[in-house]
Amino acid sequence: MDVRNIAVVVEDVDAARTALQWALHNIIRYGDIITLIHVYPITRSRSKSKARVLRLRGFQLALSFQDICSKFSNTKVEIVVTEEDHQGMKIVAMVREIGASMLVVGLHDHSFLYNLAMAHNNIGSYFNCRVLAIKQPPLSGMVGVQDSSTIMDFSQIDMSTLLQVPDTSPPKVKYRICPDPTAIICRLRRSRRRR
Repeated sequence: MDVRNIAVVVEDVDAARTALQWALHNIIRYGDIITLIHVYPITRSRSKSKARVLRLRGFQLALSFQDICSKFSNTKVEIVVTEEDHQGMKIVAMVREIGASMLVVGLHDHSFLYNLAMAHNNIGSYFNCRVLAIKQPPLSGMVGVQDSSTIMDFSQIDMSTLLQVPDTSPPKVKYRICPDPTAIICRLRRSRRRR
């Protein structure tokens, strides 16, 4: 099996945490590398302490995402914290630089994907990997649910045709491991007696 590098955008929003949890439950395989990417804005002030504070907060946020990953024994995590005014273009550059095969993004109202789509006609050409933009599941009807990331279905994952690179891997065959537990019939072979 090939080791994949999966980039995850780190933002201080619930949608980003949900996207990471969904990816850990559904797409991460043993040996895959998760690269957590956080981009904070460049400060124009003469004081270097403000930039230092933003960088420190970025690392703390990325470490909180790493804590989520540490609950899964099959994860190797790398952290990238960098500054840039144009968050979207910096994320695109980082994804290309690390050679990520997939980018996982929590989709919310202020997502960099929207800004990137507004600025450029065909943003699909910028990414050389698959992009999974995962929406936060609605809270209505989920009273008492602790971990909603495991009950998400693909209708809650926005896979825009603008952001997808054609998948060249063979199609996956859907199957159910045990469709009906009551349908399992245990058959014992009777031993043949020799005469």
